[in-house]
Amino acid sequence: MGYQFIIGIAVATIVLIILIMGILSRYRKCPSDKVLVIYGKVGAEKNGETRSAKCIHGGAAFIIPVLQSYQYMDLTPISINVDLKNALSKQNIRVDVPSRFTVGISTEPGIMQNAAERLLGLKMNEIQELAKDIILGQLRLVIATMDIEEINSDRDKFLISVSNNVEIELKKIGLRLINVNVTDINDESGYIEALGKEAAAKAINDAKKSVAEKDKDGEIGQANARREQRIQVAAADAAAIKGENEAKIEVALSDAARREKEAEALKIATAAEQVQAAKAKEEAYVAQKEAEETRADLERATQKADVIVKAEIAKEQAQIAAEAEAEVVRRKAKGEADAIYLKMEAQAKGMQEMLSKQALGMKELVEAAGGDADSAVKLIVADKLQDLMQIQVEAIKNIKIDKVTVWDSMSGGNGGGEPTTANFISGMMKSVPPLNELFKQAGMELPEFLGKETEEIKSDEEVK
Repeated sequence: MGYQFIIGIAVATIVLIILIMGILSRYRKCPSDKVLVIYGKVGAEKNGETRSAKCIHGGAAFIIPVLQSYQYMDLTPISINVDLKNALSKQNIRVDVPSRFTVGISTEPGIMQNAAERLLGLKMNEIQELAKDIILGQLRLVIATMDIEEINSDRDKFLISVSNNVEIELKKIGLRLINVNVTDINDESGYIEALGKEAAAKAINDAKKSVAEKDKDGEIGQANARREQRIQVAAADAAAIKGENEAKIEVALSDAARREKEAEALKIATAAEQVQAAKAKEEAYVAQKEAEETRADLERATQKADVIVKAEIAKEQAQIAAEAEAEVVRRKAKGEADAIYLKMEAQAKGMQEMLSKQALGMKELVEAAGGDADSAVKLIVADKLQDLMQIQVEAIKNIKIDKVTVWDSMSGGNGGGEPTTANFISGMMKSVPPLNELFKQAGMELPEFLGKETEEIKSDEEVK
């Protein structure tokens, strides 16, 4: 019984040790230069979506047997040589941009998940080719949006644009951009080389100009010093000139004989030199002619490209300006039409309101007159009677009579005994149209309460 108990304990201990060793064998630590990818049943994210893998960098995790498995992804940087040729720039000039990119698998959580989904199991050269294809496409895209001058002179701007575009696309597959190095930029037409020559020529000309100005200052100072020197030395030279002249006469006679011999030798040497110089000039002229023809072809091609590009730009600007001007005219016309419509609508509403108020007033006036329209008219005439009388008075108000001389015999003009002066004033008042006549001309009759026509007046009108 004791032996069985001991054997049972030993077996349990062995099983426990094996179990512990098995558990420890499934506990994996992630090195600093790798990413541990656990796949299988790895749980869900916070938003409830199922995860395809779990990525760990710089830690450790327990791999559940049967349900989970694991692999490592290497974080070693990958150097990619991208030899881009014939990329079309914004100016339609093809350029060669040899460059070198350094990329690696990213350790950012979201991007690392992309790497686990798209790069797990791929070999290093396969990852390199995939990244190279992405870089080539984005590099061509950036070059197509920039001028040759920007690419060549503002290299930092070019590298920033390339880095931004390339890194965005690389993140989609789980990579990050570490470094970009553009070695050189060339074009098949020689445009960049011509820009370099132009810059060099400008620098040389500026340097020559600076040197010439300094030389000018030095020459002026030197001339002033020489002038002072000559003034002081002139006196001493005058005394020495006489003796020198006598010595020079003797020397001249000796030189004459020497020069005669030298002239004969120089004649022979000069003839030989001129023959060789003529041959050298002929060869130089031929080479210069070929160089000038090549330069002329290049100038013609450059000028032609400039004219075509400028013409296309001017055409697009003119089209945009014409469309903008037409849009301004359309909007202005629409605004004026809306303003006229609103003004006429306001006037119509005002007129309608005024007529409605007048009709309402007339209705109330007739109701006040007990429904008798004739009485209502009489009320209106009575209200306006003062204005009508004022109009008659205004008719003779402005008649100017400077002087009136009256010889009145008080006998009247018709033997009626009325004064002549009274007849004059009465006749003047009769020259004003009577109130009754005004109403008849308007197709109306004077109300009876204002007075009736006498029979004599009616008979006079009938005779007329």
